[in-house]
Amino acid sequence: MLELKFSDFEFECGTDEAGRGCLAGPVTAAAVVLPLNFSNEILNDSKQLSHKKREFLKPIIEKEAVFYGVAHVFPEKIDEINILNASILAMHHSISKLKKVTFISVDGNRFKAFKSIPHQTIIKGDSKYQNIAAASVLAKTHRDTYMEKIHQEFPMYNWKQNKGYPTKEHREAIRIYGPTKYHRTSFRLLAE
Repeated sequence: MLELKFSDFEFECGTDEAGRGCLAGPVTAAAVVLPLNFSNEILNDSKQLSHKKREFLKPIIEKEAVFYGVAHVFPEKIDEINILNASILAMHHSISKLKKVTFISVDGNRFKAFKSIPHQTIIKGDSKYQNIAAASVLAKTHRDTYMEKIHQEFPMYNWKQNKGYPTKEHREAIRIYGPTKYHRTSFRLLAE
């Protein structure tokens, strides 16, 4: 079992994003404030968990969290401001849904201050802190649900399976059918 750190402050939120490297769909972020005594032996960085474990954890996190927020930033905005800025914007939107935050722990090494709330960036924070791990699970599961929904509209890209990531099958479908309104036109792979 991985020993994840507890929050250092009451109302400390962890925030993380999912879908940054995708060719289609939104970048999705979540922000989570956990109770100071929260503990779950399965919780980890969402990339280290199976789909089944992420789906198992999602309702537990949503029920046990003091507050949580999830936000999407869609391809048109990603193309306008770039994926890094869109990821930070999604984090800001998710944090703004929380009723109270005294400190922000961010997965990664880049962030722009949110209001006047102090923050820290933590490389691989989703495998070190419970609140960031919880945010990574919510960001991933909410984004996956969105991609499964839009798969019905464009099944030839198989988004229910690849979730918009640049798999060989997805890139081949783009070559055959061209990009959709859900694709990020600024991404280099779409032009190859």
